[in-house]
Amino acid sequence: MKNKSFTSGMVLFLIAIFVVSSCDKEPVRPTFPLSAVIFHSVVDKQVAFTALTHSATSWLWDFGDGNTSTEQNPVYVYESGGYYVATLTATDGSGNSVVAEVNLAVALTPYVLLTGGPTATNGKTWKLSANHSATDRFADADADFSEVEALPQGAFDLYLGMGEVYNDEFTFHFDGGYGHDTKEDGAAFSGYVYQLVTTGGAGIKNAGGAAFGLCTASYTPESGATFTYVENEDLNVPSVYGPGGVMTYKNVSTLDFSGTEFLGFWDFQKKIIVKEVKDKSMQVVMFMAASPDHLPLNTHALVLTFDAVN
Repeated sequence: MKNKSFTSGMVLFLIAIFVVSSCDKEPVRPTFPLSAVIFHSVVDKQVAFTALTHSATSWLWDFGDGNTSTEQNPVYVYESGGYYVATLTATDGSGNSVVAEVNLAVALTPYVLLTGGPTATNGKTWKLSANHSATDRFADADADFSEVEALPQGAFDLYLGMGEVYNDEFTFHFDGGYGHDTKEDGAAFSGYVYQLVTTGGAGIKNAGGAAFGLCTASYTPESGATFTYVENEDLNVPSVYGPGGVMTYKNVSTLDFSGTEFLGFWDFQKKIIVKEVKDKSMQVVMFMAASPDHLPLNTHALVLTFDAVN
């Protein structure tokens, strides 16, 4: 009995010593290397940022629009919609730092999608797509743009021998500036009748599409050109299909240009309809007067897709 009591007592004594010793020592905490990860959420122009960091003692945010913050988890409201790169620099007590960044798409309005927004220093460039969408077509200039001819992939090249029309580039800047590059041939996609009326045909370079009222013709882009985008308006267009020679397209988005400039197709009607604009593609309606007997009324329309170059 004595031996059993002695043994039990020793066990209790050793447990007590272990408990006391454990309470006297601080727990060993792991040391994580300096690191930073960004989490974010976007609502319209407001972005809530969260910095998930280890070992950092200070935080510096660059929101990509010239403004900064030293808060760990700032909430920031951008002045304009657009594409931004937000950067976080996290620093520890020894002066070491790490950098993390995140790409943001903030309040992408049609105008921002068209121009690339305020951070697109070179604007956003588009060119006619050779991969025509299922709804691209040669159409009548009526209320529904009724299809006259569907446009398979590479149609202007394969069937009309005018592949050069896919090369020209059109650049929209956020401040309203507009650039146009006709590339090596110095020519623009144009209406055959338009060229006969305005230049007597002297400007025509490639009449491969004459049977459809199409051609390419010499064109010098306008220096310092501008464009105007209107998101919603009623557009009146001269048309053989409209009552009194005018067709009204209600509640449409439009593009108009200064001087002689245009997008994609050079004809009497410079103001066009933007059916849809996305990040990488845009579909528009461009009008054409293909009958000299009905000038200046439009007879046809080109419903075409453009691809973003950058």
